[in-house]
Order: sequence, then C-alpha cells, then structure tokens
Amino acid sequence: LTHFVPLPELNLEGNLLHRLPQELGSLLHLRTINLARNKFRHFPEPLAAAPALESINLEGNEIAEVPTEALATMSSLRSLNLRANPVCPAVRLLVQPLVPFELLLSPEGNVPTA
Repeated sequence: LTHFVPLPELNLEGNLLHRLPQELGSLLHLRTINLARNKFRHFPEPLAAAPALESINLEGNEIAEVPTEALATMSSLRSLNLRANPVCPAVRLLVQPLVPFELLLSPEGNVPTA
C-alpha cells in the first residue's frame, strides 16, 4: 500500500476482507474507500489514521459496534455508510448525535443476518 501514496480512491468491495493493514493510514491522499460486502466485524481502525478520508462505505459487513472516539478524530470525514450491518440500537442512539458527518444506517429490523 505504501507504493500508492497519491491514491485518492480505493475499491476493495466484495473481497472477504476482515482487517486492513496499519499502513493504510500512510495513504495521505486517500479520500474515498469502498469496503462494502466484506467480512469486517469491527470498524477498521487503520481508517482513522487516513487524514484526508472523506467517504467510507462499509455496507454489508458484520459491524455491530462503532468506535465513536475514533470517528470523532476524523476531521475530513463527510460520509460513513454502515447500511446492512447489525449496528446495535444503543450505538445508533449514542453515535448519531455526536458525529458531524452523514451516517447512513439501515432502518432497525431491516438488517440481514449472516
């Protein structure tokens, strides 16, 4: 990944990924990442280190918990898509009022189970 430093977009949709390398944070120009339809059970922490990241698509994974503290440090983030993830109701109530970006979630009860 470190050889792709000027990379503005990264599409890794549908690759059965469950974690990301820490080096992802060294992609200083990365603005958009598509991680939809993989196997993430947790929010990929290396994303919080990518300083220019504006849009994250994690639709269709297995994420139930959302790290509010990590998201709060992402000053460039404008959109986080967590549709079709089993995000628990408590997280929905806590996160939505605290995040300064568009948070896309599936309506409660409409999340497919894996």
